[in-house]
Amino acid sequence: MSSSVGTDATSKPARTRNIPAEIARSWLLVPATRPEIFDEAAGSRADAVVLDIEDAVDPKNKAAARGDVIDWLRNGGQAWVRINDVHSDFWADDVASLRNTPGLLGVMLAKTENAEQVKETYHRLDGKTRVLALVESAVGIEEANNIARAEGAFRLAFGSGDFRRDTGMAADREAMAYPRAKLVVASRVGNLPGPIDGPTVGTNHPILREQSAITVSMGMTGKLCLAIDQTNIINEVISPTPTDVAWATDFMDDFNARGGVIRDGSDLPRLGRAEKIMKLAVAYGVQPAV
Repeated sequence: MSSSVGTDATSKPARTRNIPAEIARSWLLVPATRPEIFDEAAGSRADAVVLDIEDAVDPKNKAAARGDVIDWLRNGGQAWVRINDVHSDFWADDVASLRNTPGLLGVMLAKTENAEQVKETYHRLDGKTRVLALVESAVGIEEANNIARAEGAFRLAFGSGDFRRDTGMAADREAMAYPRAKLVVASRVGNLPGPIDGPTVGTNHPILREQSAITVSMGMTGKLCLAIDQTNIINEVISPTPTDVAWATDFMDDFNARGGVIRDGSDLPRLGRAEKIMKLAVAYGVQPAV
């Protein structure tokens, strides 16, 4: 799964992200070979920026790209970094070079297939840096429960393109239902935040909106993206709607007015849903419909 950011070269000031990574919706992959656009990506509406030194970089350019990423992070930048997989010739240098780098928010571990890979990456970094496990193969999907429970695992993400290449499966909703559901269930088993869906390739925004809605319907709570102009749509679709927020507000007002009394069994799931919607609405700045 490669990454690309459709943008011009105009640099914008970096901004401090106020959406916690646990609930980040849009995860923007930025090729590490284009340091001239790091600032623009950082200044975008993406909830999380991921500088990609894996698929986006030719092997002969890995060291230079890694160096550009580290220089940018050391000079005030903040981002996640997608590193090479454990079996590659570059993983050991990736984790050694990134260890204790200021501005590193976490790493996305490519082609994760077992819990030990997450644990080893976590400890080689510093035992504190978050590891987002990118699951991209049949083996990884079947090991998802163990990966989610691995020491250092922060969140799961779906490398849908490589998964389809590995399995020969189609990209349609029905074919991708199983791996998506597997990652959702595994995240719950591991007590992790909701998983991050794979990217939508292309520039068709109606298709992106449709596929982001599928992400939500499957219980996933984030989505990888390949271009800055995809971030607003992903953020909008994955957020609670103003109608949802209005319902949650009314429910909580009524619930609190009656002293927080649970009247019947149906109140508990509705309370849980309302509390979740209200929490996300505050984080994302969604106002209730009037």
